[in-house]
Amino acid sequence: MVELTRKEYSAPRVTGDPGEVSDGVFVIPDRRVSLVPNVGIVVGDDAALVIDTGVGPRNGRYVLEQATRLAGKRTLYLAITQLDPGHGFGIQAFKGTATIIFGAAQRDRLERYAPRYAEAFGKLGLGEAVEREFEGLELVGPDIVHDGHLTLDLGGIKAVLKEWGPAHTTDDQTVLVGDRVLFGGDLFGTRMFPILPYVPPFDVDFVPGRWFDALDNLIALEPEKVVPGHGEVADAGLIREVRTCLAFVRDEAGRLKADGVPFDEAAAIVEKRAIARWHTWEGPQMVRLLTKAFYAQRGEGA
Repeated sequence: MVELTRKEYSAPRVTGDPGEVSDGVFVIPDRRVSLVPNVGIVVGDDAALVIDTGVGPRNGRYVLEQATRLAGKRTLYLAITQLDPGHGFGIQAFKGTATIIFGAAQRDRLERYAPRYAEAFGKLGLGEAVEREFEGLELVGPDIVHDGHLTLDLGGIKAVLKEWGPAHTTDDQTVLVGDRVLFGGDLFGTRMFPILPYVPPFDVDFVPGRWFDALDNLIALEPEKVVPGHGEVADAGLIREVRTCLAFVRDEAGRLKADGVPFDEAAAIVEKRAIARWHTWEGPQMVRLLTKAFYAQRGEGA
């Protein structure tokens, strides 16, 4: 992501207590700290499910402590919304304590990219605070792999895991809890421009058409609450607004490309127009990345 090369990050630490957003559904909020995800803990009568871990083993241990405090002696599961450092590089803390569940695409991403991920992020110059979170990192694989869809019965509450990738990235996974609370990962965020991962040679598998399809299907679920990968918990209107923003960038990029406008000029134009429309949103540099991706993929599932 372009943002990663532009500043030195503060410590990407998961902190604070889980807050209950619905019966049995808790969130440790990201506090809008870069590289920190919203972490979910779903507690049923018989089992509990953790959703995402934060960056590195120290964050993983903290999330495990919070989950154990809520779950007590219940069986513990762990799922992630995508296998990248922010969402899934704290998994090792759960090994032997929780049943680790991946979708097939997440397992494939682990095998293809993850062994080199920490090194790649280390070369981006994010600063010592971020680099410290990678100390002692061990990449851990799943105990269970599902083929795109899995329903977990936690006792009185069900969690449906579903893969959507390649969309925003190769292995997007959502978790729908009790048909009412949706954990969306980085398919959408609150008051921020859609995140397009771009850390060559990783995360270059953006498929815009599938991203739109995923958002349309998630909107159709009509969840009462949505927990984005980053930003505050909201309602389904958040997903609609993110889709609107993506469509705006796609359409503006398409018109400018059709008019023969060079990419650099087009990216500046689209960025300016998007910021004017969504002036309270963070991450405007993502508009340039999205424009570049739409320029490259126009006519190929866009």
